[in-house]
Amino acid sequence: MIQVRAKDATAAELLELTCAVADAVHRARPGTRVVVDDRADVAFAARRSGAQVHGVHLGQDDLPVAAARAMLGPGAIIGLTTGTLETVRRAEELHDLLDYVGAGPFRPTPTKDSGREPLGVAGYLRLVAATRLPIVAIGGITVEDATSLARTGIAGVALVRGLMDADDPERAARDVVTAVDSGMTSR
Repeated sequence: MIQVRAKDATAAELLELTCAVADAVHRARPGTRVVVDDRADVAFAARRSGAQVHGVHLGQDDLPVAAARAMLGPGAIIGLTTGTLETVRRAEELHDLLDYVGAGPFRPTPTKDSGREPLGVAGYLRLVAATRLPIVAIGGITVEDATSLARTGIAGVALVRGLMDADDPERAARDVVTAVDSGMTSR
């Protein structure tokens, strides 16, 4: 899954970027899903224009999950940012409207300051036990972390700097998929 995130973009700029990313992703690998960060309205507009955009990832202060689901429909992917036991439990109450939750940070990261304490591997064990929803770990994750994180029961990991700063982003992506698969088969 690819998340389009451009915090400083206007709605029009984000729509243009989202459509361009969705087109490039669809041409490169049609089965890959594209979601928009925070903006259900942009996801809706992109989908309405025919772009291969599959949903939205919402933050705690974004449009409520029920409103995003009503806007995007039952087939859309909707994720929600969490990172504490309390926010995961609240998300679990919405499990019929959500497809997954993102939880972090795993460790401190300059990409996004959530204000939450880092979870570490042990923190994900508690979160996984608190929900039926798939959990995607995020926040300073490296390829080297992926296997131990996958052993906690998470559904996947999200990387930003681990790919953006890699000398070979494609190789880094392949390595993290292999590491996650290894951790999932050894749990």
